[in-house]
Amino acid sequence: LVQMVESGGGLVQAGGSLRLSCTASGLTFSNYRLGWFRQAPGKEREGVSCISARVLSTAYADSVKGRFTISRDNAKNTLYLQMNSLKPEDTATYYCAALSPIGNCLSQALVSYWGQGTQVTVSS
Repeated sequence: LVQMVESGGGLVQAGGSLRLSCTASGLTFSNYRLGWFRQAPGKEREGVSCISARVLSTAYADSVKGRFTISRDNAKNTLYLQMNSLKPEDTATYYCAALSPIGNCLSQALVSYWGQGTQVTVSS
């Protein structure tokens, strides 16, 4: 059974920072591209960032470039998202995901496994 469990969400003021973590089990973690997605109320889920399996190349949505940093620790089966300079529009439920190896890694169509989500709320 594959499980991906996020943590680290919460309430923060605009301009603040949060670090999300996602710990996975039941899959060969180091073989997967991984990503973060988010869904705000009334909006579609969107890709935020992704990281390749081994060479650690990364991609970001334009809305978070320069503010968010994705990383992974394959020894700990853990994915991270460091979020700085948070804005109210970053408020959403954030999901980690394991992705298929080929294609646009910010597309939820490529998600093989989802986490359950963690809420991030940024107050103005």
